[in-house]
Amino acid sequence: MSDSPDPADIGLRYLTVGYHLRRVVDARMNAGGLSLARTKVLEVLARRGPLAQSSLAEELGQAPRSVTQSVEALEREGLVERTTSPEDRRAKLVSLTPQGSRAVAAGTEAGRKVLREIFEAMGAEDLARLDKTLDAIGTAVATAASDDAVS
Repeated sequence: MSDSPDPADIGLRYLTVGYHLRRVVDARMNAGGLSLARTKVLEVLARRGPLAQSSLAEELGQAPRSVTQSVEALEREGLVERTTSPEDRRAKLVSLTPQGSRAVAAGTEAGRKVLREIFEAMGAEDLARLDKTLDAIGTAVATAASDDAVS
């Protein structure tokens, strides 16, 4: 009988903790007025500037229809605006409004605040160890993804 943990069990535990972490962050951000998912849309626009909806979907790794629904909701709230692309009159460019810029700043700070609250409890040594572990996990995930792309 081996005392070493099963990598699959550890992986499932990691996914569970990640799921719960995301829910806590999202709940705290929602209390501030903007969900994690909607903040991500606004963050991309803040970082990249006006984008075609198809480019925004690609950047977010989401289906175009999902992004259209998000953009429509954000537009109704006055956080983004859609204009016709000067290069392609069929395409719509999505850009932040001044209200959207303020909202993304507040949403990002709310998310960072709860993450600081959670991760500061670990202490510097454990955080450094977690940082290295996440690097290793990221490398393994990238390798598995490239193996899947080749298959």
